Amino acid sequence: MLACAFGLGSWVAVNGLWVELPLIVNTLPEGWELPSYLTVIIQLANLGPLLVTLVHKLCPRHLKEQVVIYSILSIGILSCILLVFFWDKTMIVAGTSHSIAFFIITFFLSLVDCTSSVTFLPFMMLLPAKYVTTYFIGEGLSGFLPGVVALAQGVGFTKCNMWSLHTEHLPPNFSTEVFFFFLAAMMCISLAAFFALNRLPRTFELSTKTLVPDMVVSVSSGLDNPGLEIDREEAGVAQSNPMLANPKHSVYHLTFIYLMVVWVNTATNGLLPSVQTYSCMPYGNLAYHLSTALSSVANPVACTIAMFLQNRSLVFLGVLTTLGTVFGSYNMAMAAMSPCPLLIGSVFRYQHLKVSSWVFFTGTLSYVKVMVGVILRDRSHSALVWCGAAAQMGSLVGSITMFPLVNIQQLFKSGDFCNTECPL
Repeated sequence: MLACAFGLGSWVAVNGLWVELPLIVNTLPEGWELPSYLTVIIQLANLGPLLVTLVHKLCPRHLKEQVVIYSILSIGILSCILLVFFWDKTMIVAGTSHSIAFFIITFFLSLVDCTSSVTFLPFMMLLPAKYVTTYFIGEGLSGFLPGVVALAQGVGFTKCNMWSLHTEHLPPNFSTEVFFFFLAAMMCISLAAFFALNRLPRTFELSTKTLVPDMVVSVSSGLDNPGLEIDREEAGVAQSNPMLANPKHSVYHLTFIYLMVVWVNTATNGLLPSVQTYSCMPYGNLAYHLSTALSSVANPVACTIAMFLQNRSLVFLGVLTTLGTVFGSYNMAMAAMSPCPLLIGSVFRYQHLKVSSWVFFTGTLSYVKVMVGVILRDRSHSALVWCGAAAQMGSLVGSITMFPLVNIQQLFKSGDFCNTECPL
């Protein structure tokens, strides 16, 4: 249970921010452009794991992982508490109001979660292998629980003011501040669990077996860091060319696998999240709320399914990637047509299709991520390192590509649910 609680702190903050966006975008001045800012901030926060990795390589004896974990969890708790009081504070920059405080705090929360990818699992290697399975369950819950709490919170009701023809947003079941306190509580639980794990009697023999028999792939949510996972089977792989040590896959197969990794992460961590508001908000706040919350739940569910129902066929994974891309293309097309996407006049019936499209997009590509990680993990540690690099490159390319299109070129248009006139 301690290992599971420790895993909660891995990605709960970023996942929580993402599922709370349907309420935040109606308050902050960036509005529908806010998700595109967050995708770039999350990618910038990868400086944290990069720095930790460099220190590991250059000065391996000078970095104490326990100290780093205590530090990042404490920063996470403080950042969540600061969000409660400053998330809606704005500043004037170049004559325009911006959410500078929210962006700075989000960066530190992203720094905490990204850095957890290269610090939490190495610490778990000090414990017997059976505890690592429950750690991954906790990591999955870091995406599942915020989504469930967001569903309980609701998004309030939306009504049209007949005099001003503007949308009025009625309050949800509990406020955004309460939700941020929930995130802080989850981080506190993770810190307390880590403290207890460090105080456990070390009378047991440390395990030298493989950490997880079937997979060593993160089951975290929404905008996850595909960072470097650790495999202990490298010693059994040919050192001369570890990428080709396994004869099962040719060079062409490996090229296809890595291209699939790049594309899946480009779509799920950069392209589509940046425009989710434009894809969903024309159908109302409820459609956007359900899309973000249920997608956050779909991610760990898909990863859990992948643990028990594994299919390593590259043909099957290619078909599944194509299917996910079809859902993603539909979502992107609706965003490009904003504020008047298809069947906007049938909004209350059509929003179910919109929500389902986002859930299936997230679920199918999350399954592909896990299975690709399983395939490459069985080859070698180096193959998994290259998988992490390809995933990071895809995420970075996706977020950097969409930011100028959304915020500078303004190819995507926002609108008001009540006063936008669209042809039926």
